[in-house]
Amino acid sequence: MRVLLVFALLCVAPPLVAAPATYTGEAPVNSQSDAERSGAIKNALAKVVIERSGDAGILARDEVAKAVAKAEQYVLQYRYRRDAVVDPASNAPSMQLILVAEFDRAAVDRMLDGLGLGSAQTSAPVSAAPVDHRIWISGIRSAEDYARGMGYLARQAMVREAWPLEARGDGILVKVAVAGDFSRWLARLGEEAVLQVNSANPPIDGIDATLVLQP
Repeated sequence: MRVLLVFALLCVAPPLVAAPATYTGEAPVNSQSDAERSGAIKNALAKVVIERSGDAGILARDEVAKAVAKAEQYVLQYRYRRDAVVDPASNAPSMQLILVAEFDRAAVDRMLDGLGLGSAQTSAPVSAAPVDHRIWISGIRSAEDYARGMGYLARQAMVREAWPLEARGDGILVKVAVAGDFSRWLARLGEEAVLQVNSANPPIDGIDATLVLQP
């Protein structure tokens, strides 16, 4: 039944076009007012900059602080979330409103590169022509696994398109159009632990890499 379901998805699934890749930042707010939102978006971008630079004191640099102050230029979307917290003074439970902002990854990388922080050097060049590769992904045991694996590929900054070609057993053959160095892209997959590279040079005709979807 699982295999039939995956085959059905393959029959109707169009090529997936990669959505804009993002960096996610969060900041607590007291309300959903415009003033609170504006400050929280800056704080969220500040966290992204600190994380990408690896320097907790980076905001002390005047040029970095000025760039973060323009956070709304980089935000693609935002949402709110409520988290359960405990007041350390009274030990009483309460709810904390959190703003979650998604920032344009390519734009933030260019900003960081302009500040000499070097993040953009690891990104695929915008002008890089995509090259088609065939990858085999195992560990696909349900429609949810299929959606998670293909959705993850679609969110990759270096992937321009991804579409399934064949399903067999617990695996699918996928063609991906990758902009930039294919081996660098494979190396970066392990950072998020969704798809693990099994072999970057498998002895199988017509397959450039084998990957495993992580549980």
